[in-house]
Amino acid sequence: MAIVNKVDLKLKVSLDNTIKYQILTYCFFNNIVISNSDLQFLAVLAKNPNMEISKFSILLTTLNIFKSPQSARNAISKAEKKNLVTKKENNKKTVVINKAINVQKEGLVLLDYKILGNEPEEL
Repeated sequence: MAIVNKVDLKLKVSLDNTIKYQILTYCFFNNIVISNSDLQFLAVLAKNPNMEISKFSILLTTLNIFKSPQSARNAISKAEKKNLVTKKENNKKTVVINKAINVQKEGLVLLDYKILGNEPEEL
């Protein structure tokens, strides 16, 4: 009979932290390394879908996530290469978070992950 060590943690957190946790979980299980500023800008993007890139870059600068709009645009391009964001429309002027991340961001959000970590059986 296998013994399972169960960790049961219940937290009440802000919607911002819930969004960041969903993004981090996606990145962790897909082996995508992101910085704290990348996480912050992805969370802002999740709450503000379909942002025009130049306006979004200025927003990220005013929120002090990046020091300049160019740094923000560079981060957006890097996130696009990691398949975390996609550019839309004919001339790719609008950026959205990748739908595969499946970020829940409206109303009350209950995240109920069940993860079983086991060691491989020896042959």
